[in-house]
Amino acid sequence: MTESESLPEAWRKTPGGRLRARGLGLLFPGTPGPWNAITDVADLAVGTATLISGSGPLQVGQGPVRTGVTAILPRGRAGLSTPCWAAAEMLNGNGELTGSWWLAETGRLELAVTLTNTHSVGLARDATLEWALTKLDLPTEQDWGLPVAAETYDGYLNDINGFHVTRQVVFDALDSAGDGRVEEGSLGGGTGMICYGYKGGNGTASRLVSLAGETFRLGVFVQANFGRQGDLTILGRPIPAQDAVETGGSGSVIAVVACDAPLLPHQLRRLARRVPLGLARTGTSGNHSSGDIFLAFSTANQSALSGQGRLSATFLSEDSLDPLFEAVVQASEEAVINAMIANEAMTGRDDHRVLALPHERVRHALAS
Repeated sequence: MTESESLPEAWRKTPGGRLRARGLGLLFPGTPGPWNAITDVADLAVGTATLISGSGPLQVGQGPVRTGVTAILPRGRAGLSTPCWAAAEMLNGNGELTGSWWLAETGRLELAVTLTNTHSVGLARDATLEWALTKLDLPTEQDWGLPVAAETYDGYLNDINGFHVTRQVVFDALDSAGDGRVEEGSLGGGTGMICYGYKGGNGTASRLVSLAGETFRLGVFVQANFGRQGDLTILGRPIPAQDAVETGGSGSVIAVVACDAPLLPHQLRRLARRVPLGLARTGTSGNHSSGDIFLAFSTANQSALSGQGRLSATFLSEDSLDPLFEAVVQASEEAVINAMIANEAMTGRDDHRVLALPHERVRHALAS
């Protein structure tokens, strides 16, 4: 039995049986949680709705369609009405994260987070609010909301100007959200995405972090749609890219960092700032045309975020945060590679074809 074969199945394979990076023998540093996924943070739920239809030449409004929506519920459905402390950061700003000004003002993340394609981000934001207010009939102290929705561009494979994501698709993603193992690759908002010229999309990873006498869980989820052909690096080794498509670095990456460590909003911003260090390990330099945007939140201090008047909260000292910084870097790197390993080739609009990262080429590159 090889070292990778002795690992827990959830670390090696997706729920659908696709190999993940560790199942391919890629042993990244750090210790993952039980699922090696963002759902290792208790109560957090992830859902997806995927749209795949049509083939051949692009007919705007008709297809081919290769898109979808991913939903992340920080406290699950039961905790949807309780905010989380959160912060957002960016490396390159050619992208969108709605609600970011409210995050900056109050440090509060409210309702669910949705990820989709560039031209559907406004609809995803509006539909999330409609879902929360009408489908769940949430008790609220205000008659308005500013949900967080983010995007990356899938127009190379998808009829992005056909606006195929509807409110119902967003509702379906939110309704399907669950805990446990997370499927990766070409589904939900990641359906039509490309990473380093190979098929990209959804990826996740987690780390257990011991500090201040406790063990905390930190997870990262990425919608990976970034990187230039030929720049891909895995565990320090360049990966040949003779069959990758050339996108000129266009695209973006959204990363969501979740943890159960007690952190204040400015500390969560410090975590979000470490995501680019993990992305850089995969080869990117943050291209001009890429929107590299990151959200970090903590599910701790629930009582301090649901009360009124004078409240109390716990938080870690600034000089104790280094292990969490390291965990963000490690999990961000592994999440990107998981998105590529747990994938398959896709043909989309105008017969554009994007191959999956060849597993044997990765094995050979790391063995040489």
